[in-house]
Amino acid sequence: CRTFDLSPFERDILLLCAAVELDPMLGDICAKLQGDQDLNYPTLALALNYFPRASVTVLSQNCPLQYWRLLEYGKGLTITQAPLRIDQQILSFLLGMGNFDQKLQGIVQKLPAHRTQVPLAHSQIEIAEEIVEMWLKMAEVTPIIQLCGGDSTTRIAIAYTVAQEMGYSLRGMSAASLEDAPLDMPEIRQRWQREALLNDRLLLLDGEEVSPQDLKLGNRVYQFVDYLHTPVIVTSRERLAKLPQEVLTFEIPRLTYYEQTKIWELALGREGYEEEIRMLASNFNLSRATIQAACTRLEGEKDGLNHAGQLWDFCRKQARPQLEGLAERIESTASWEDLVLPEEQMQQLMEIANHLKYRSKVYYDWGFAGKSGRGLGITAVFHGESGTGKTLAAEVLANEFGLDLYRIDLSAVVSKWIGETEKNLSKIFDAAEGGGVVLLFDEADALFSKRTDVKDSLDRFANGKVSYLLQRMEAYQGLAILTTNLMNAIDGAFMRRLRFHVAFPFPDEESRVRIWQGIFPKAVPVEGLDYQKLGELKVAGGLIGKIGMKAAFLAAEGELVREEEVMGSAKGVYRESKRMW
Repeated sequence: CRTFDLSPFERDILLLCAAVELDPMLGDICAKLQGDQDLNYPTLALALNYFPRASVTVLSQNCPLQYWRLLEYGKGLTITQAPLRIDQQILSFLLGMGNFDQKLQGIVQKLPAHRTQVPLAHSQIEIAEEIVEMWLKMAEVTPIIQLCGGDSTTRIAIAYTVAQEMGYSLRGMSAASLEDAPLDMPEIRQRWQREALLNDRLLLLDGEEVSPQDLKLGNRVYQFVDYLHTPVIVTSRERLAKLPQEVLTFEIPRLTYYEQTKIWELALGREGYEEEIRMLASNFNLSRATIQAACTRLEGEKDGLNHAGQLWDFCRKQARPQLEGLAERIESTASWEDLVLPEEQMQQLMEIANHLKYRSKVYYDWGFAGKSGRGLGITAVFHGESGTGKTLAAEVLANEFGLDLYRIDLSAVVSKWIGETEKNLSKIFDAAEGGGVVLLFDEADALFSKRTDVKDSLDRFANGKVSYLLQRMEAYQGLAILTTNLMNAIDGAFMRRLRFHVAFPFPDEESRVRIWQGIFPKAVPVEGLDYQKLGELKVAGGLIGKIGMKAAFLAAEGELVREEEVMGSAKGVYRESKRMW
């Protein structure tokens, strides 16, 4: 009675309906009292006539008997003469049997143990403890909890931990079910609240399919939880913009380097992988489920195989889908031997490689990451004319460490609409946080310019976009590279925030000769090529590669690539690039 705030009169009606279900003889008594042998069932008229403290408030839709659907009303000439029947779940509850509301079957589910009983990392346990503490402090209000970020398994496991601590049993409902459920939303909400009150349930409303841009489904979620007065945790990949004001949001941080290392050690259960684990944990941000899946693939493998390489490739493939569609993946087999650069630039690239190789040691073993989370991203700007090797250098660095290289055309990312550029960049960096990726931002001139001196709102708008990009680059756990053909157009104030500045000069004649000597693969049959003479052509490495490939196609009909095909190809490239021959 206290649970649903029933008056003594309403309690008596409910008990009468329960008694009729248990003792068929009571039907005859009902018929006798109502003076009609066909009225062998309880009615409101019967209750109003014979029960003490009777009240016509039972006719109201806000009466607890109707609002909480404790009774089912049959068809009758009037509402007071309609047959009354106790709801099946309520009868089971009164008999101490406990029962789940059958009309919620298929809408609300019991979550399987393999999704709830998942070990949590320390940072994730802390979130569960914070939620419990907040709910206990605000017991009279029961705020809505929004849990976003992380993977779905972790979100469910945190919700399950909260439920256990609060003494609730957890049930799950997909936000998508609000669109196609056989019941309308008010009935789903009322039946769920009744279920929660009767059986101490906590609802996990899974918004995995809901994106901030999905206004229709987002509104359905809002409408459902806005009138919910029992505990609910709304989970989603991204923070949902439209939720009631009393919502409390908790974001699940990515697993730390140390947490990932521990999970890898436990999941592998083998010795001798210490260095590989350090590299995996510092290069990838993976969930516990993904790490365990990677290690499961190794079970049963024979000794002597390249297990570390298999783990690395598996992790790369898990991270890839997040960036597909947002950036262009560049596949290459380029190596250090393919780079023809002055000694100074080669040393700078080697230093970048050194930072990639030893960042786990410097950041985590030696404690630099503990001093500050800022500035841990390995950032660089590659500047020089087109074709001087900027992209090739990025390919070499990516291949050296088994990383995927993704190219982002900044001119396509930049938008004139306020906030759109930042939103586009945010999608890219969020997707890349899975790890194993080198980000190459091409055409940086589209975003950077000398706008440090803010003279108007346009300058302030442009500076904001640049600052956001640099901020995300500095926080990114991998290597992020900007390329530009116009270094002088970029303000020094922005450049000072980047760790490496590598100038790619136009190759001199000696360098061009070296590039020509390595331009044709070993399988290409060449004859009589004067590399010294070819080196006199004043073109950068990118155009040399283009000339070489065109010459190969010209010679494919024959047997050999000769000077005639190369020079013919060169003339064509000169014309295309509007150069004087």
